[in-house]
Amino acid sequence: MSAPLSVVIIGRNEGARLERCLRSVQSAILPGGQPEIIYVDSASTDQSAARAESLGAKTLVLRSDHPTAARGRNAGAGQCSGEFILFLDGDTILDPSFPAAALEHFADPAIAVVCGYRREIHPHASIFNRVVDLDWMGRPGMAEFCGGDSLMRRSAFEEAGGFDETLIAGEEPDLCRRLRQRGWRILQIDHPMTGHDIAMHSFSQYWRRSLRTGYAYAEVSRRYESTPLPLWKEAARANRRRAILLASAPPAAIAASWLLKSIWPCALAGLVAAGLVIRTAEKNRWKSPSLLTRLLYGVHSHAQQIPIFLGQLQYSYDRRRSRRRGLIEYKAAP
Repeated sequence: MSAPLSVVIIGRNEGARLERCLRSVQSAILPGGQPEIIYVDSASTDQSAARAESLGAKTLVLRSDHPTAARGRNAGAGQCSGEFILFLDGDTILDPSFPAAALEHFADPAIAVVCGYRREIHPHASIFNRVVDLDWMGRPGMAEFCGGDSLMRRSAFEEAGGFDETLIAGEEPDLCRRLRQRGWRILQIDHPMTGHDIAMHSFSQYWRRSLRTGYAYAEVSRRYESTPLPLWKEAARANRRRAILLASAPPAAIAASWLLKSIWPCALAGLVAAGLVIRTAEKNRWKSPSLLTRLLYGVHSHAQQIPIFLGQLQYSYDRRRSRRRGLIEYKAAP
């Protein structure tokens, strides 16, 4: 299937990662030849814009007190001439065969978005990289939403109004929800799409990323909670229940052990926690053959519920005070 393709890459202080991303796009296998490449920079201080220009990308620099990924992607899409738009983050490496493989699926006129697998480039660089690598994996087939890397039908993107620039996170699920409401479909294919460099080496980065997730859960779920097609309503509610239980269980077990003068309440709480981790590891056996990786993922899946819940509380606090929060950044410039 031959079709004109545009590529929109967004970034902020990505350094050499951006150059790597641009070169991967230029090396992609495309039926229609080289695509137009548009790089949108959110006021980087590391010469990212100059790097992109030197590699032939059309470059836009956004100046804003409230930069968002949605604003960058919309600005890039506004400069596109292709029938399809491949959105990428500047810290990714495009699999050379993904665009051609994905374009074939647009023969179905109902398909608005096609995405493949995003995986971490350095999963063993830290425990955090290792568990987030499994977070990216979704089963192939029709999906509710995509992530930041995806190939979109431009006409569908424009029909839905593009990304919501007021969201600091969760803009892709929000757009996909509006697409599905209009009858469009989102397809996850069994094909590698991008390598990603999350570069998460500290607990503080992990914590901030989870806070951002919670903030997005609360903001997006509240927007659609009373509609016929809610989004993340159950996920946000489940997070609140789990976080309260996880936060209250240890002190309750300690108090019970003290009152009963027995170690058994603490031991029972520990066994329940271990059981939850093992159950999650088994449910995600398809994601990794490594038992250790899956056990770490099980710990991550439950431990992150607390900062995600705090992110939800941050959104509620900001909303009551009509406060607009800026980006919750967790990545350091390379």
